[in-house]
Amino acid sequence: MDIEELTENFDLLDDWEEKYRYIIELGEKMPALEEKLHTEDWKVKGCQSQVWLIPEKRDNKLYFRGDSDAAIVKGIIAIVIMIFSSHTAEEIKSINIEETFNRLGLHEHLSPSRRNGLSAMTEKILHYAEVL
Repeated sequence: MDIEELTENFDLLDDWEEKYRYIIELGEKMPALEEKLHTEDWKVKGCQSQVWLIPEKRDNKLYFRGDSDAAIVKGIIAIVIMIFSSHTAEEIKSINIEETFNRLGLHEHLSPSRRNGLSAMTEKILHYAEVL
């Protein structure tokens, strides 16, 4: 699923209770990370919940896997992965995550701690784009 399809799906939902359920479903559909990857090396600092992001570089593009101990956060990770995966490092650096989340209406409906976590996830992905 790409960001356009995700935006269309969000637009079809009537209220934020339905949208939160959809976000949780996105997280539930994400493949689980093996427990051995739940380490400090992959942990995203600055998130209230535990969050892990694993990068992989193939054919000059970055792909991400992730996990969290909180259902809604795992759904947010799924959205972040949809946005950033299968792009080159340069493409990742040019993505305006704020604009994308505003299009989805998430910024105004996320708690301050979840917005901070989202920023931490984005910073981690941008770090991977720099070093990989």
